[in-house]
Amino acid sequence: MPTVERFPLSFKTQFSGSHFRHIVLGVHSGGRFGALGISRREDLMYKPLEYKTLTDLLQEFQVAYRRYWHTLCKVKIGHYVSHDPHSVEQIEWKHSVLDVDKLSKEELRKELERHTRDMRLKIGKAAPSSPSKDRKKDMGSPLRNPGSPMRKNSQSDRRSSAEKRSGSAGSAADVNGYQIRV
Repeated sequence: MPTVERFPLSFKTQFSGSHFRHIVLGVHSGGRFGALGISRREDLMYKPLEYKTLTDLLQEFQVAYRRYWHTLCKVKIGHYVSHDPHSVEQIEWKHSVLDVDKLSKEELRKELERHTRDMRLKIGKAAPSSPSKDRKKDMGSPLRNPGSPMRKNSQSDRRSSAEKRSGSAGSAADVNGYQIRV
């Protein structure tokens, strides 16, 4: 659905001294905003494409959080996510970070309008092209600095899975079954 733009929208709330985080997928199509997400609370997950502005959508979430005695502290809004399934473009999770409890309603509205303008401008810009599937084998990663040497795994660099298991058992760097490598 190339006419539907998607962007990350995350919330930080406070309830009874504890902080809670929640993320939904914001959607924009036909000049309207909405959201999709997962929550035990119906009014904290799905918002239909009926909000004229991002401010209206955010205020609807703020009202929903108040129904459950949560205070909205911060909102993080990312840029639109690419529609190209082969894109190497990084998802910008928090282009705008807004301290809702520190901003007046007018300041919040202005920040959200600025973010909406930034998102619209980004639509027109082409995303970085995905790497060619028929690259030569001796080329390194497209994200690697061209001047850095390629690493070649020699037989001495490789270990069998049995060696890995025995070497990492009881290791201080092993945390909850995950090996940490630096």
